[in-house]
Amino acid sequence: MTAELRRRTGFEIELMAPAGASRRTLAEDLAGRCGGSVRPVWHQDSEPSLVPGLGRFLHLTQGFEVRRTDGTPLCTLVDDITLTADLDRRASAPPGWFRVLTDDRRLLRLLARHCDPGAPIEDALTRAAALWGAGVQRHGDVHRLDDESGVTIALAVPLAGERERPCEIVTPPLVKDHRDALEELLGPARALGFTVPTEAAVHLHLDGAPFREPHALANVVRLFAHWREPLRSLLGTNPACRRLAPLPEVLVRAAEEGTDLRAAATEGGLTKYFDVNLTQLLSETPIRDTVEIRILPGAIEAEPIVARAALVELLLERCLSPAPIPNGETGAEGLMELAAESLADRD
Repeated sequence: MTAELRRRTGFEIELMAPAGASRRTLAEDLAGRCGGSVRPVWHQDSEPSLVPGLGRFLHLTQGFEVRRTDGTPLCTLVDDITLTADLDRRASAPPGWFRVLTDDRRLLRLLARHCDPGAPIEDALTRAAALWGAGVQRHGDVHRLDDESGVTIALAVPLAGERERPCEIVTPPLVKDHRDALEELLGPARALGFTVPTEAAVHLHLDGAPFREPHALANVVRLFAHWREPLRSLLGTNPACRRLAPLPEVLVRAAEEGTDLRAAATEGGLTKYFDVNLTQLLSETPIRDTVEIRILPGAIEAEPIVARAALVELLLERCLSPAPIPNGETGAEGLMELAAESLADRD
């Protein structure tokens, strides 16, 4: 029987453009196929810094939002800095490709609002510079915005190392026909020569509201803690995938003892970069109210993505039951039994 999804789900699918192409290539192809449009957008992320005393650089990279003829969103295509193994790090930046760097998240959000991702690099910081009443200075290929005291606010630098090739497809929440909707994006990507990167993953975003109930949230923690290895085995988690980790022990202990999960998450240093991203469920002001599953392997065909997502959906539905998720001693067989319980409840 073909697996089907019942819940509203958003997908993030990591691909790699062939040499000489980019995520812009796919964006323009998709827009052409549906008679839609492409709009440059900023994608916010961070990376380790080589500057002493500065742990991370925050940056804006160029992405592309694709909309259908009627204006509804088809997808957004963005960079993913975890994808590196398939790139030539010595490659120079192609014309028109750059990024904006800063060291403060508040500045990053302000720059994203006032800098134009579709402008050439020499004009990228112009609008932001007007906010500080400053000019943009050029130093070789680097364009720098300083405040009146000489403190650097932002840099616009060429995007080297083939960073235009990583292409994470971000879908809007899909409520039906998930397989067809994904194939509408992935079929053209295959035709253009896009591939699955070495470190690739697929992420699922499901509506978070049902999992905010204390028993449901505790069950999600139990599922991804006690069944970690069976889950990774059944789903085929990519061992080369980065930014994954087991949930903090203090959070798992709180789920078992029925104590404050939010306090335990803070104590355990919970971030989005675990096997499951629970940060939005534990926030009073979520940016995107979802539970994010991060351990599906990369794929460029809709069928295996939907099949794995359907298994995850059943397991998450089991988490909604008041009955605690048991330990993972029975391995993959026990995991399938949990999924079968949910399937039986549907009938």
